[in-house]
Amino acid sequence: MSNQETVVSALERRIDMSVPLADIEKDVEARLKQMARTVKMPGFRPGKVPFRMVAQSYGQQARSEAIGAAVERVLGEQIRTLGLRVAGYPSIEPKDGTSTEALEFTAVFEVYPEVSIADVSAQEVERPLLEVGDAEVDQTLEVLRKQRTTFAAVERAAQDGDRVVVDFTGRKDGVEFEGGKASDFAFVIGAGQMLKDFETAVLGLNAGDSKTFDMTFPADYHAGNLAGQTVQFDVVVKKVEEPKLPEVDAEFAKSLGIADGDVAKMREEVKGNLEREVKRRIQAKIKERVMNVLIETNPIEVPKALVDQESRQLAENAKKDFEARGMQTKNLPIDAGWFAEQAARRVKLGLIMSELVKSKELHAKPEQIRATIEDFAASYEDPSEVVGWYYSQPQRLAQAEALVIEDNVVEWVVSNAKTTDKATSFDDLMGNAA
Repeated sequence: MSNQETVVSALERRIDMSVPLADIEKDVEARLKQMARTVKMPGFRPGKVPFRMVAQSYGQQARSEAIGAAVERVLGEQIRTLGLRVAGYPSIEPKDGTSTEALEFTAVFEVYPEVSIADVSAQEVERPLLEVGDAEVDQTLEVLRKQRTTFAAVERAAQDGDRVVVDFTGRKDGVEFEGGKASDFAFVIGAGQMLKDFETAVLGLNAGDSKTFDMTFPADYHAGNLAGQTVQFDVVVKKVEEPKLPEVDAEFAKSLGIADGDVAKMREEVKGNLEREVKRRIQAKIKERVMNVLIETNPIEVPKALVDQESRQLAENAKKDFEARGMQTKNLPIDAGWFAEQAARRVKLGLIMSELVKSKELHAKPEQIRATIEDFAASYEDPSEVVGWYYSQPQRLAQAEALVIEDNVVEWVVSNAKTTDKATSFDDLMGNAA
């Protein structure tokens, strides 16, 4: 038996190996003898089938299994001897049969890169600051009020923000076009449900009014036959309704789950939920910067096998997400290659963080996991039930553990980098800025 390693690139390895044919033949015979004890054939009792017939029927199977076992054994021994960490699955390439005494083959595979955590002291990490006060609570309550908007009919001209109910017919060159006609169609002016020019045409009309107007569809309109085309609409306004927002009172509090309708208690609950959401979003922004720092300061080449595997997993996740939304994915081509860039980043971060956790002892402690789960459960009606749900399944607990490890990594980078605090606005943090 002879083995020789070749370094093809930073991560790719080739090992030329050989296994004596005598060893393989010996294993084939042993396997056939084992089969002969239980194999069944017409006219023979189990275990009484002549060895020659067993070899004739199962010889190819036994030889394939023996070769596979020999290759796996020899390759495994060589990988352990060389101290290699194999990424993915080796590709086995048989050599030309020039030897009559040995089976010769080449194993081609990738190895994990060596990762040494770089100094991050010169890197800058900005930490957003925001204290939740009455203004943020009021703004959130206003959003909640708008979500519970009702509409009441009015006898005046339609204004921005009103809901109108209309009949309309669209014609192109005097001919009605598909999708251009509707009855009792309701939409809120300014909500973006209809094209801006259509909404503008309805503004100022009263219930019972009709109007004919020309309108040009945008050049990038989704219906190709209408994109950039000028059409004519006939519209009849059947109803004009103005928005009515609920008062912030006991009934409103009850609609938010406050059983006794206590408005002060409602504000406290809204504030508590906001504080948790603000904390989560601040952590997310810091985490995003930290991950960029780790990528920038630790440039590593990643095994293609791992990137391919991660790409396939992301593609499968996307498929499941589409299916969860009710879409049929049987004939929907989802190419794993679409996710290659994202997969490469995830693999890099995984390798860097794994080394960081190991070298800096950033493993999740039981009390950290418990605190994370309790913090997440606090926004539910029965937090203890949610905590129990997490601890009832190891997989769920592992998810919480992974979050804690990420937080530990973030904290380590923040503690060792140049971290500056910067006040941020509620709208910017929540993504509400215009």
